[in-house]
Amino acid sequence: MATTPKQRLALAICDFLSTSLTDGTLQAEEKDSVDIAINCIGEAFGVDPTDKAAVSQAVGSQSLFQIYSVYEKLKNPGGSKPAAAAAGPSSTSTTSQAPTEEQKKQAEALKSKGNAAMAQKDYPAAIDFYTQALALHPGNAIFLSNRAAAHSAARDHESAKADAEAAVAVDPKYTKAWSRLGLARFALGDAKGSMEAYQKGIEYEGNGGSEAMKKGYETAKRRVDEIAADEAAAAAGGDATREGPGAGGAGGPGLADLAGMFGGGGRGGAGGAGGGGMPDFASIMNNPMFASMAQNLMSNPDLMANLMNNPRLREMADSFGRGGGGGMPDLGSLMSDPSVAEM
Repeated sequence: MATTPKQRLALAICDFLSTSLTDGTLQAEEKDSVDIAINCIGEAFGVDPTDKAAVSQAVGSQSLFQIYSVYEKLKNPGGSKPAAAAAGPSSTSTTSQAPTEEQKKQAEALKSKGNAAMAQKDYPAAIDFYTQALALHPGNAIFLSNRAAAHSAARDHESAKADAEAAVAVDPKYTKAWSRLGLARFALGDAKGSMEAYQKGIEYEGNGGSEAMKKGYETAKRRVDEIAADEAAAAAGGDATREGPGAGGAGGPGLADLAGMFGGGGRGGAGGAGGGGMPDFASIMNNPMFASMAQNLMSNPDLMANLMNNPRLREMADSFGRGGGGGMPDLGSLMSDPSVAEM
């Protein structure tokens, strides 16, 4: 059974090749070549193209060709008759006809099911429902944006980025898509691109933007500034890798950075307390829960880097350090927060 997106894509490709032999796309004499190609793909990706259940699960309610037809429509919003003609007779219903009112109604119902699956944290099911909705109503910015959110929740940030980019291309005024694009780009390490997406969202929201959008922008901008400072330090021959006690490995964030996020003295702050009544890093480390977490992070630099790049944690830290009650929150409460627990 296919367990990764790439394995499911491989099965979808095999299904497309097999279907092409029966729908008139390819001639019968091409069968041997196609069979060899299908077997090679199956062996390379560790999947069984003859497993009908696995293929059905991978393809869902629409074929790979239908999905690609949606992509072409998004890439060329006006559509082009030559492209549709070249695609073959089976593409007409997807690429050239607007959805009927009944199809729109069915698509909305599928979107609602996807939202319910999201609420239950059943992200694969949510993705499937949104995909089915898009098959009925291709190019719907809301469906694309919702699927982007589901992909992000499932930590498939590349797919989230692709869906969010398609959504803003269809409807730039749908600001949730800009927010989801910002999150996906940030998770992929593109802080500058993330900042630009949030900026677009703020512009389309108007009135200075929502608090959530502004926080996303500030988080991304802070990361851009950090990268620029590190590059400047490296160019000047300084220590841009943050090595030494509390470092997270060459070029990576360390515990000093983590303390800095919460207003502690990790980056050269004054000894007794950080701004706004925050305790110093040494005091924080006296908490056994935090010390245990710190030990785990120190033994796994990649985990530390992911934690430092998590926009949710950065937003929380930002709110703690700027008027969020004037002091460090109870660490037991913080660690029990489900958003932090998932990190």
